[in-house]
Amino acid sequence: MPHMYILECGDGSFYVGSSWNLEFRVAQHVSGVGGAYTSKRQPVRLVYCENFDRIDEAYAREKQV
Repeated sequence: MPHMYILECGDGSFYVGSSWNLEFRVAQHVSGVGGAYTSKRQPVRLVYCENFDRIDEAYAREKQV
């Protein structure tokens, strides 16, 4: 199931993303290999997510947020 998610970073900023596998993607971010933005702003934690039927819907919501 596709998801749009929001992470809170250690510096107080937020990161918005979308993924087919939320648990795997968040684990990547937490371990520092999820992307350049979050790897430099550790620690990160999941603060919000929404579920969608299609990945394009999750991606559109990510861009809206």
